[in-house]
Amino acid sequence: MFKKIMAPVDLAHMDRLEKALKCTADLAKHYDAEVIFVGVTSSTPSSMAHTPAEYAEKLDAFAKDQGSTNGFTASGDALVSHDPSSDVDDILLKAVKDTGADLVVMASHVPNIMDYVWPSNGGKIAEHAECSVMVVRT
Repeated sequence: MFKKIMAPVDLAHMDRLEKALKCTADLAKHYDAEVIFVGVTSSTPSSMAHTPAEYAEKLDAFAKDQGSTNGFTASGDALVSHDPSSDVDDILLKAVKDTGADLVVMASHVPNIMDYVWPSNGGKIAEHAECSVMVVRT
């Protein structure tokens, strides 16, 4: 049913991704699907990496670890943005097309009042992606 799963991750907030990562692993094993972990970083130094290349190395290592630990094929795709906080939705939607993903599995958050002003990342991806999207409540 699914051949390629895209899983957006924020390496700075791994503590919030446990359920989404487990779901991704379960689906990848069940469907024998490849997983592409997508991360968005800035071109300027951050708490996660000094350069986009360093971020890409960390994301690749994370992907390989997830794949070997959970028994599926995985890779990382680090995407660079000048302003990740405002561009992330558009970058992820483009990544869905570029990766050829037929399923996106991503973590969400507990809704709050700000969701009436700005939609959640998961909600926007689910609304606009041309593939199935599973938003896992953290």
